Amino acid sequence: IRRKLAMRYVGVRKTFHVEASELVSSIYTADMLFIFLIAIFSVFFFYLLQTDAMASSGLFFKDGKKRIDYILVYKKSSPQVEKRSTFEKNLRAEGLMLEREPAVTNSDIMFVKIHCPWETLCKYAERMNIRMPFRKKCYYTDWRSKTMGRLLKSWLPRNPMKLDKEALPDLEETDCYTAPFSRARIHHFTINNKDSFFSNSTRSRIVHHMLQRTKYEDGKSKMGINRLLNNGTYEAAFPPHEGSHKSRHPIKTHGAQNHRHLLYERWARWGMWYKYQPLDLIRRYFGEKIGLYFAWLGWYTGMLIPAALVGLFVFLYGLFTMDSSQVSKEICEANETIMCPMCERNCTLQKLNESCIYAKVTHLFDNGGTVFFAIFMAIWVHLTLLYDYWEELRPQFEAKYSQVERVNPITGKPEPFQPFPDKLSRLMVSVSGIFFMISLVLTAVFAVVVYRLVAMEQFASFKWYFIKKYWQFATSGTGVCINFMIIMSLNVVSLLLTESEWENSFALKMFLFQFVNLNSSIFYIAFFLGRFAGRPGKYNKLFNRWRLEECHPSGCLIDLCLQMGVIMVLKQMWNNFMELGYPLLQNWWSRRKMKRGGQLMEHKISLPQWEKDWNLQPMNLHGLMDEYLEMVLQFGFTTIFVAAFPLAPLLALLNNIIEIRLDAYKFVTQWRRPMPARATDIGIWYGILEGIGVLAVITNAFVIAITSDYIPRFVYAYKYGPCTDQGYRQEKCLKGYVNSSLSVFDLSELGMGYSGYCRYRDYRAPPWSSTPYEFTLQFWHVLAARLAFIIVFEHLVFGIKSFIAYLIPDMPKDLCDRMRREKYLVQEMMYEAELEHLQKERKKNGKQYHHEWP
Repeated sequence: IRRKLAMRYVGVRKTFHVEASELVSSIYTADMLFIFLIAIFSVFFFYLLQTDAMASSGLFFKDGKKRIDYILVYKKSSPQVEKRSTFEKNLRAEGLMLEREPAVTNSDIMFVKIHCPWETLCKYAERMNIRMPFRKKCYYTDWRSKTMGRLLKSWLPRNPMKLDKEALPDLEETDCYTAPFSRARIHHFTINNKDSFFSNSTRSRIVHHMLQRTKYEDGKSKMGINRLLNNGTYEAAFPPHEGSHKSRHPIKTHGAQNHRHLLYERWARWGMWYKYQPLDLIRRYFGEKIGLYFAWLGWYTGMLIPAALVGLFVFLYGLFTMDSSQVSKEICEANETIMCPMCERNCTLQKLNESCIYAKVTHLFDNGGTVFFAIFMAIWVHLTLLYDYWEELRPQFEAKYSQVERVNPITGKPEPFQPFPDKLSRLMVSVSGIFFMISLVLTAVFAVVVYRLVAMEQFASFKWYFIKKYWQFATSGTGVCINFMIIMSLNVVSLLLTESEWENSFALKMFLFQFVNLNSSIFYIAFFLGRFAGRPGKYNKLFNRWRLEECHPSGCLIDLCLQMGVIMVLKQMWNNFMELGYPLLQNWWSRRKMKRGGQLMEHKISLPQWEKDWNLQPMNLHGLMDEYLEMVLQFGFTTIFVAAFPLAPLLALLNNIIEIRLDAYKFVTQWRRPMPARATDIGIWYGILEGIGVLAVITNAFVIAITSDYIPRFVYAYKYGPCTDQGYRQEKCLKGYVNSSLSVFDLSELGMGYSGYCRYRDYRAPPWSSTPYEFTLQFWHVLAARLAFIIVFEHLVFGIKSFIAYLIPDMPKDLCDRMRREKYLVQEMMYEAELEHLQKERKKNGKQYHHEWP
């Protein structure tokens, strides 16, 4: 019985275990199925959320898949409906995809989002000959040089100006060789992801290329988005930014949200002022043309560092030797030397020591280091231009002016053609406009000269003692301020009178006008002020009424320094305000108008990216022309008269450090994203810079020889001073120089009740000589020395420049080797592609093939 019960118990237990195990198994299966369903639902729900987030972020179409490559904006109330519909129909026929969406803050605004599919991108990338990455770079260098380089890097301290490699993304193009894209050899290119193979800037450039060449009406000239923007069909056309430039989370812990955010954190912030620029990232986001501008600006700013240091050293040398200068001592101690009146009616006789302050200030800029600094800067100019960072592609605007067509001998297709008479007539109109504006500038300079002649009489008889004592400084200061206001006013007039769609032509015209406008008054002070005033008793007068202005007893260099310093500082401050302050005010005013409408607070968070970009300011009408023009004018201002103002490179350096971050902040945060454009150099600006370099050598030679007192002091020290026979020059050799440089005039000849003698700056015989008031032999010696110095200085500088240009190649050997290797690899890729294609065809057809070149 016990055995039977035990067997029954065992059977029941087995049955229980089987049923329990089946129950557990069924429960486990149900749980797993439930978890699987939850996972699928979660993935699907997350996908929907991500799709909605991407669509609402303003970077994709409503489906969350198609990336927005370009934005067109138009008003629903615009009457140009037919042109717009024809244009968009032709865009779809070219392969683009369009989607409309109304604005959130303005019911009259409609946005047209454009997406370029993969097939269309490939087709136009091949047509536009866009270079794309196809193979990783491999540099073949000696292992010894690698080892030595690593050792030197480990020993040297870390450069604080370099950006951390972890702070920037791994840009694929920088580590790959590039080749013109080809659909037939597409498998040779490194396509890890079709969505990211073409960068956003490249996609926008391709779309812009299509927009420029799509017709909106029948006719040879009825094409292009620019015409539609001009006739009001569209309000704006721009590529979108890649998202917000700010983030709630720090970039060090959470990384960058997008390239715009990365550019802001690592480039546009003021805290990065001492860091190198991320040029690869700038080129990737804004295109090669803007990247080249910032590359050139960075190079120019870096080259200003040694020039600023040397100029500061020359200034400090003059500051420390101010009191020990023999010329300054003699002027400050000349309490018995009476100077002739410097104006007709209201000027009185003054003692020479009253100009002691002027003499000391003049020594700050006119000392023994001035000639060395002028030679250094003349060589520095050409060293700056030897760096070849930089043919530029331009849209087709000939159709606007041409009335006939001709067959292109290369393509065999008809194209717009402008006959020579039409070109000549346009050229004559353009040249006439330039001459009119330049004559306007010269008229303004003449008006300032007349003001100085009238004002010096008024200030000399002013009631306030301070102005009456320093009437020359008051005349020069007010003249500089008036001249600056005229310069800025004429710059605005030039923008209104000058119109050209050819970038190089417009740049050249604007440069010529603004260069003459900025430097004409400086040329007058440097080379004409006091040169034709005459002498006491026989002064030259303007219109037989106003006596021409003379130089101060200490020379005209102090007037030149004052003119350059005031104009340079005020102009840089004004330019910085207009570059950043004006867009900030415009954006603030647009936000204020939206806030008054009661729409900003409701939709500020949910505004899509394209509408945020629409509320930003568009880039300047002429693109980078204003940026280049400002820097090229500064380059000329820094180099042409640098011998008279050694602090000019230092002021330019400080301005450029601010300028780089101002431009970066403006491009990243205040402007809509500009159209990325291709460029291989800086265009016409390089030729303009070379012309400025040649002009700088000539003008600095003339400033030292004519405006400065360096040559008269040199001639006196070696020919007339106490060290004539000793063959060397020191400060003691200039003893008696001031007395030697002043001529004597009989006051009784003025007929103003004076008696005795007065002194004036010139080399003329005294009134008691056989030939009174004629030029002395010392005058002709000084004149010959000045001419000889100009010739020697120019030949010396140009000789050194040619020698340096011979020693330094136009292209570094390492870069030349990389380019040659890239060319070789491109050819190799083409051969391999053809061989692989042929082998596949033979294998497909079942034929035998051999490893040989076809």
